[in-house]
Amino acid sequence: MDSVSLDVVDRRLLHALQLDGRAPFSRLAPVLDVSERTLGRRYSRLLATGRLRVTGVADTRRVGNAEWLVRLRVRPDATAALARALSRRADTAWVTVVSSGAEIACLFRVPAEAPLSELARHPAVLAIDVYRVLRHFMQHRWQGRMSALSAEQVAALRTPPQTGAGPIVLSDLDERLLPMLAADGRAAYPQLARAVGWSESAVRRRVDELRRARLLGFDVEIDPALFGFTVQSLLWLTVSPGRLVAVANTLAADREAAFVGATTGASNLLVCLVCRDIDALYHYTTERIAALDGIERMEVSPISGYAKRAAPPRSA
Repeated sequence: MDSVSLDVVDRRLLHALQLDGRAPFSRLAPVLDVSERTLGRRYSRLLATGRLRVTGVADTRRVGNAEWLVRLRVRPDATAALARALSRRADTAWVTVVSSGAEIACLFRVPAEAPLSELARHPAVLAIDVYRVLRHFMQHRWQGRMSALSAEQVAALRTPPQTGAGPIVLSDLDERLLPMLAADGRAAYPQLARAVGWSESAVRRRVDELRRARLLGFDVEIDPALFGFTVQSLLWLTVSPGRLVAVANTLAADREAAFVGATTGASNLLVCLVCRDIDALYHYTTERIAALDGIERMEVSPISGYAKRAAPPRSA
């Protein structure tokens, strides 16, 4: 993978894309005070390194899917292959390798029950734990990649708030369109139209409808290490029921938090942390977490790598 570093223009571009992943460079250029050509060149450079992806993310809960957090203890010699296999599945939202390859943690989005039987039969799986995700507490993305623009620039680029209107039944067009946007959230409308076999006007209209209905959003996948944050971990917390909401909301406001969700199981709160280094992780867990009332138990699982963040593997 090519070496890459981020300068001010790169960081502003990435922040802007987090606000609107499909915003044309012609819209971004005057706000960022950078030419369209420069923005296009910077985007292409980051894309070519494999460090950047803009992906369309469907809120499958809006179509009745359940979210299941699956924790697999695996044979270390089979971890990489199993993680790759899980990443190729359409029903996995993200797949992480944790604890130096001794575990895989992944999130399934499925219509009903988690697909446990086939996972339990896999010869590399030594143990399996499954938790239903009950509530998301993060209403924003990880703040470490959202700090390059001024408040005025953010206001100029932020899309108007959308309102969902209840459950949505996916159409045939949606079933074809959403996987294409997951692979490339900035794919041009003519390209999308050719791929799904519909007119460009129909595709453009449907993307707009899905966005307004809050079923479709866009995310920027970028390695936090490029921002100087080199340590990521899953934090499994057991919180007393009366303090769960307060603790979750408090942690969701922290700069280190990338995901905070309430789950079933003994560890009823999962937090994904992004820290600058191992010392920062130590201080966060021994000082920040220790200062909160209601924490009964904590387990830290260092993330060794991601097989899938949100977008499907490039080889899929």
